[in-house]
Amino acid sequence: MTYDVFMAGFGGQGVLMMGDLLARAAIFEGKNVSYYPSYGVEKRGGAATCTIVISDQEVGSPVIGRPGAAIILNQLSCDKYLEKVRPGGFCLLNSSLIDLPANPRDDINLVSAPLTEIARETGGDRLLNMVSLGAYVTATGAVDAASLEKALEQALPERNHRFIPMNIEAIKRGAALVKQ
Repeated sequence: MTYDVFMAGFGGQGVLMMGDLLARAAIFEGKNVSYYPSYGVEKRGGAATCTIVISDQEVGSPVIGRPGAAIILNQLSCDKYLEKVRPGGFCLLNSSLIDLPANPRDDINLVSAPLTEIARETGGDRLLNMVSLGAYVTATGAVDAASLEKALEQALPERNHRFIPMNIEAIKRGAALVKQ
């Protein structure tokens, strides 16, 4: 099985950390992974995107023209990338910062939730990426949530390990969004 996801937002929302964590979790599960981060030249607030391909087969390219899933965290990214999700795919939108178009797509599984508010309730804006990742892995099954938790120890610097329980709680809050 192959999963591909495109993540987009602005710098500071944790897009690259989200991609790194997902890639590490897939590696823990013995899967092949491609992680392709990209960010704007601005110090903070510029565009941040990342593409992850997870497969039990070899991964040929990190470039995806029509991803099977997308996590979109801000309006500019929604305007630019929503239409790229292939029919039948999954898309998670942060309704805290995104006004949906008048005719949102009906050919994908579209979940729009106030991800920023959920992150704040859990412990702060910096947990937006964990809430999003919890929703994504629960909706798609790309990796197990337990693998994300294990990967946090590697992905976060040791000085931030005290925040792992809060990150795990944010992942669980995201998972609850799509279980409903």
